[in-house]
Parts: sequence; structure tokens; C-alpha cells
Amino acid sequence: MDDVIDFAAGGYRFIKGSLAYSLGVAALPGFRLERVRFQSPIPLDDAFRRMAAIIATSKRPASALAACELRSPAQFTEAGFQSFNERYIALVRDLGFSGIVETNPISRTNVCPSDQALPEASVYAFSYTVEDTGARPSFVLAGAVDLMTGDKSFRDLIVALDQVDAAGMKKKTRHALEELERRLSLFGFDWKTTTGNGLYCVHDIFQAFTEEIAARGAARAGITWHLCRPPISGLEFEMDTRSVSVERTI
Repeated sequence: MDDVIDFAAGGYRFIKGSLAYSLGVAALPGFRLERVRFQSPIPLDDAFRRMAAIIATSKRPASALAACELRSPAQFTEAGFQSFNERYIALVRDLGFSGIVETNPISRTNVCPSDQALPEASVYAFSYTVEDTGARPSFVLAGAVDLMTGDKSFRDLIVALDQVDAAGMKKKTRHALEELERRLSLFGFDWKTTTGNGLYCVHDIFQAFTEEIAARGAARAGITWHLCRPPISGLEFEMDTRSVSVERTI
């Protein structure tokens, strides 16, 4: 059973994750989530300094950081992804999350663009909480991928392994959507409450879009399709979703 944990210092609650994976956040009453997108992705270390400064300008503590949307140069091996996570977690810990960092409270999507060259892992966008007594509920769910949970080897857990035809992509999409719906339900939300969705895939997704995404109402707020791959080699589909009333680009 997933735990939903209140993080008063950040102004949000989150679904308990692990060092490798986060699941999602929702603003606590009296707060709302705001999203900021960088015009161009900023390298990880510099981005964390920039994010802390922007959050401080809003008179919020660094612990208000609630979501990060990352971009990496290429897909990782399993070992490479573990090394990246150690670097990322160290940056999070330095912001003051040391007591809960092992539960990965910050919602995270990490994908690999196929249409641009990045010299290193970077931040594309982030979300943080601000005080707002009249705010409607807001949330950001981390990317869900075509990967099952279990004790098998990584490749044995990939949904429709190496199948990128229409049938395979439908299976992958369905699995990711069911996982997002599970997380939405933990927070008490559904697709009707979303304001934006990110889709990350480099394959033909039209049939899966119409027969899986749109058919279950997951495209009510539209879809932003990024030509990106999920972070680990072998994965082919990722999708995230959010409900954020204030978004800006800097």
C-alpha cells in the first residue's frame, strides 16, 4: 500500500517513492503549485542554484521545491542510472531534504531528447509551492513508464519488451496510464482535474493515443508530445500529468 505523506515544510504531500523513482506531489490546503519552464534546459548543478534563488524570491524556503522535469543526453544503463540518481539525490539533500530524501519526495520526470544534443543532464522545468488560501487543488505526477514492478530482472519487467509496433505501444501506453490513474486516485483526483500532460516517445503513437489515452479521457487538457525516450535503455514510453494554474517561461 502506498503511503501519502504530508510534508509541511514544503507545503505539499507526496506519494512515498524510492531513491530511484518518485511518484507525485499535491499541494497542501493553503498552497498552490506553480510551474516554471526554462527557455532552454540548464545544466543540473546550475539549475539547482537557479531554482533555489527563484523560490527564495517568492519568499518560500528551498523545501518548497516540489517537482523537477529533467533532460538527459542519452538513455542510461541500469548502473549509469544508479550513479545519476546518487548525484541527483545529493543535490536534493543539499537543499534541506535530508530527513526525507530516501523517500524521493520531489516529483520527477527524467527523459532523453532525440531532437537536440545536450552536453549533460539538465533541468527543463520545475514546480514549487506558494501560499494561496483560495487555491484550487493542484498536483504534479512524475513520469510513468512501460515498466512493471517486481523482483525479476529489469528487462523481464519491461512491458511488451522490444515491441514498438502499434500493438506493443498500446500495451506500453495502457500500463503507464493505469499507473498514473492509480496515483491520481491516491490523491483523490482523476483526469478531469488535469491541466496538462506530457508524452515522451519517439515511435508512432497515434493508435495508442486515440484508443488508450483519448478513450479514457486522459487527453481532456491536450497532450504535449516531446520526442524523448525514457531514462533507461529498453524503455520506450513515458507520460506525466499535472494540474497547475500558474505556469511561466523564463
